[in-house]
Amino acid sequence: MRAVVCEQWGGPEVLRILDRTLPPPGPGQVKLRVGAAGLNFPDVLIIQAKYQVKPELPFTLGAECAGEVIAVGPDVTAPKLGERVAALCTTGAFAEQALVDAANCIPLPAGVTEEAAGGFVLAYGTSWHALRDRALLQPGETLLVLGAAGGVGLSAVDIGMAMGARVIAAASTEEKLGFCRDYGVTDTIVYGTGEGQGAALRAGLKQLGAAPDVIYDPVGGALTEAAFRSIGWRGRHLVIGFADGTIPALPINLTLLKGASLVGVFWGAYTKREAAHWADSSAELMRWLAAGRLRPLISRRCTLDDVPAALADMAGRRVVGKVLILP
Repeated sequence: MRAVVCEQWGGPEVLRILDRTLPPPGPGQVKLRVGAAGLNFPDVLIIQAKYQVKPELPFTLGAECAGEVIAVGPDVTAPKLGERVAALCTTGAFAEQALVDAANCIPLPAGVTEEAAGGFVLAYGTSWHALRDRALLQPGETLLVLGAAGGVGLSAVDIGMAMGARVIAAASTEEKLGFCRDYGVTDTIVYGTGEGQGAALRAGLKQLGAAPDVIYDPVGGALTEAAFRSIGWRGRHLVIGFADGTIPALPINLTLLKGASLVGVFWGAYTKREAAHWADSSAELMRWLAAGRLRPLISRRCTLDDVPAALADMAGRRVVGKVLILP
């Protein structure tokens, strides 16, 4: 089978498309025929040895996929042979076949295609856990989404709208915010690039008369402090990640002055530490997708050969919505 393989640490240029042979699934594993896989920002980090997980070289890239079960391990009772599932795997998804843990598979409801599910679970699972479990977002509350046009950003916009929140979408360009308006967002802020982002964000919130109840922050950098200084009383600032590349240092007295909370969102650890809760919430998330309550944006479809270029675009923050790999 063909696979996107990382044999040395570096940028997208180090990746190679190779023929590899997968062994049969072991205990607790299933083998999938991969129909679609999702590109995610951690894929950019993991090949540079900058991610929380550092796999042994060489490894096949790709953290999530959807496809059909074509073989099961000796002790696996679910999913069954021939079943369609979405799966999380950290590595291995950018290939024609993938070995995944059976416990990390989510059955696809009728009407949900492999394309719709292939890049759905990681971004939407993160935002679902963040907004519903960690922030306890309520209808009518104000949700500010930073980096709103990225993969996780748009998922937060989509889920926030579905939950009945007032969503404020903030992004670096007006063009990116156009994708947010397609979800029905009317309140938007362009914060630009480089110095002045924080000031632009605060000015935009002041103009809207908004003190967010919940801030969804996958960006970090200077935007974090600027956003937190504008948060509402008893607000919850969700720490999702640091796409800016800089981990901010926040004056801790701001939490006291605002009566507000910094809330960490480590979805990967949550799926392991609270596996039963994750399984239930994933099933509910899939039901919302099947019912049309959620509308993931697939902005680009690629072959395995296109992966290095797509990763370069993601590293350069030129990606909107979700990029799918179709092996």
